[in-house]
Amino acid sequence: MTRILTIASQKGGAGKTTLAASLSVAAAQGGERVVALDLDPQGSLWSWKTLRAAADPAVDRVQLWELSQLPEILAALVPRGVTLAVLDAGGQAAHASIAALRAADLVLVPARPSRLDLLATRPTIEALARLGMGDRLALVLNQCPSQHGARTLAFAERLKRLGVLAEPTVNLRVDHQDALGLGLGVTEHAPGGKAADEIRRLWAWIRGRLGPAPA
Repeated sequence: MTRILTIASQKGGAGKTTLAASLSVAAAQGGERVVALDLDPQGSLWSWKTLRAAADPAVDRVQLWELSQLPEILAALVPRGVTLAVLDAGGQAAHASIAALRAADLVLVPARPSRLDLLATRPTIEALARLGMGDRLALVLNQCPSQHGARTLAFAERLKRLGVLAEPTVNLRVDHQDALGLGLGVTEHAPGGKAADEIRRLWAWIRGRLGPAPA
């Protein structure tokens, strides 16, 4: 069985691809057999892959005209022994977003601590509700100031009212940008850093929701 983690956001800059890359790496380091699929027409995750020297996690791209075949593409991962597929869903590409949501066992929606980001979570939340998949939603507060103040705490509380809030909060740290630019996950680039620790803890939370990898 391949568990499907979809990372979706209707707003650019929320950190969707950065999370997809680093969570894929952290999961692979934790023993998962991972394939990351870039469904976003911008192709940012695919660009990250072209910078990588390491073969794991595997990264591939699904073009818009291939989205109707997404169930078959994902089904083909099972005999390959893939335990986790991470889908970087298209932000404004409705077809890519809905296809990725339908496939998901868990949908992670990143939002920065801003009102516009908070509003941008609603289309995904509403789409999941229409699909009868509201129980598969997890929100994550991303790119927060490293010193948590009243603002961050207030936005965390507001996100909790919209759905399940993943833990921990992910802070804005330069290690994330540096890792992405080098074709690395943050746990590869700065394994002893605070950013890497947050990503490992976030992956542990996600794994708890998805359940253990199949034997």
